Amino acid sequence: MIVNTLRFSFREGTTQEEREEVLAAMRRTSTVESAAFGVVGQDLGDPSDGFTHAYCAGVADLAALERYLHDPVHLEGDSVILPRLARLSAVRFSDDMDPGLSERIMALHMEKVAQYPEWGRLLHSIPDVRVSAEN
Repeated sequence: MIVNTLRFSFREGTTQEEREEVLAAMRRTSTVESAAFGVVGQDLGDPSDGFTHAYCAGVADLAALERYLHDPVHLEGDSVILPRLARLSAVRFSDDMDPGLSERIMALHMEKVAQYPEWGRLLHSIPDVRVSAEN
């Protein structure tokens, strides 16, 4: 299982309607065929961290992750989600102890950036992004 957990907050000026649109897009993404589970809601961490919401999704393996990353629902959702985020922290972890898994996940990410340059631009336009990978 590969699990991706996102903590995030919205850009200043994002309306309540836009926030609901983002959360709905995330909920759709968390239920695509390749996702084993997904949760979207309020962040229950330390408020001083500056995050208001969280997203968590799990996929069975690397092949499922590749399908998840390229699922049309995910791609469409990201065009709604990414422009509205001010802060994003991503943590990945897995019960697969393969020491090369993190590099293979990063390779899938880089392939997606190359295939969808606009997606990469949107991701890199978020003012505060932190990504860590643990396996």
